[in-house]
Amino acid sequence: MMTAVVLIAAVVTALVAASLVRTAAQREARLALGRQADVVASLLDAGRPQNREVGLRALRSQATPVAWVLPNGRVRGDLVPRVMIADRVDELLDGRSLAFDARFRGAQVFVEARPLADGSAIVLSRFATSAIGATQALLTRELIALAVGLLVAILAAAALARWLARPLLTTAAAAGRLAAGEREVRLAPEGPREVAQVAASVNALAAALQSSEARQREFLLSVSHELRTPLTAIRGFAESLADQMVHEPAETEAVGRTMLAESQRLERLVGDLLDLARLGADDFRLDLIDLDLRELLVGAATVWRARCEAVGVAFAVELPATAVLVHADPARVRQVVDGLAENALRVTPAGRPLVLALDVDRASGEAVVAVRDGGPGLTPADQLVAFERSALYERYRGVRKVGTGLGLALVKALTERHAGRVAVGDAPEGGARFEVRLPLLTRPSPG
Repeated sequence: MMTAVVLIAAVVTALVAASLVRTAAQREARLALGRQADVVASLLDAGRPQNREVGLRALRSQATPVAWVLPNGRVRGDLVPRVMIADRVDELLDGRSLAFDARFRGAQVFVEARPLADGSAIVLSRFATSAIGATQALLTRELIALAVGLLVAILAAAALARWLARPLLTTAAAAGRLAAGEREVRLAPEGPREVAQVAASVNALAAALQSSEARQREFLLSVSHELRTPLTAIRGFAESLADQMVHEPAETEAVGRTMLAESQRLERLVGDLLDLARLGADDFRLDLIDLDLRELLVGAATVWRARCEAVGVAFAVELPATAVLVHADPARVRQVVDGLAENALRVTPAGRPLVLALDVDRASGEAVVAVRDGGPGLTPADQLVAFERSALYERYRGVRKVGTGLGLALVKALTERHAGRVAVGDAPEGGARFEVRLPLLTRPSPG
């Protein structure tokens, strides 16, 4: 490609140069003929009549056809100038100097005519091709120089192409290794800056893939562990029942409650996994309507007040006096609220508060749903990773009560699908404050 570009540039340069040289040569030949006509006319006016034939012969020897216009209008001399001046004799006899181009048998001819003092006139002519022929040697030398430059440019282009292609081929090979599953691929930046940036991007991609796949492996390991725990419990109790190891009604009831709790835990885990998978799909659909968040939280508060009272947690709800409208999917927003409340209730000890609050941030044009608890709270480091899958689960497994490790990640994903955002901080009740911000409805509600 580089060679083709160089070749095209050389050809265009040669054509332009030849045209410019040809035009300049013709212009110079025309001017030279005009100067020559002026000099000849001056010499003839100052010379003797017998010297005129000598002057005419001298001009002819210089490949300059000459004609003589007598005072009576007759034209003598060479054929070309005689033909060229035939229609303009009267102008010459009137004392006008003439300079024009004409064509003779298809060839361009320069013509210069000057009146003389005795009433006659001298006519000089020259073919344009004679001017081009005079520059042929110059054009030949220029073409030779251009050919040498073209050869050097082709060699330089080949070297440059190899210099550019080598790191690109290395990068392509590295990309193939990445596609084949190798994740330890790293490239040394080389070549021009743009090519080095490609290598740096491949390195960043390899590092991101390695980190992502490591997180996926850890996630799958933790999920498989969580799936195995309730399945093992259910299987063990089911085997006890099958082997008739449980006889008393009280024991049967206890086994049933345990199996029910473990199956519910398993169901929640599978449900969260499915929801997260569906959120990443292009066909995930939200049934958006104009929704009053105040009304939705009133319904949620009824459920969570009963659940909090059952375990001795002090439940409170803070709602504005008027409706708070957003454009959202009510089932998914309720899923977000329930997920935050479930997470808060799990870590809140008996006697401590759990608050469900709704507010409006007029400055940002957002509705703010907050869940605050009086639990152990989160450290600044915890808050940075709170919405990452299984991040808090891995930190606090065995230390405090934990869920599936997917609930907060699901809350974040659902909120973002509603063009909202999530945040976490410290609650005035001493625990953690999780809040969800959704854009307020800016258009009037239908009806």
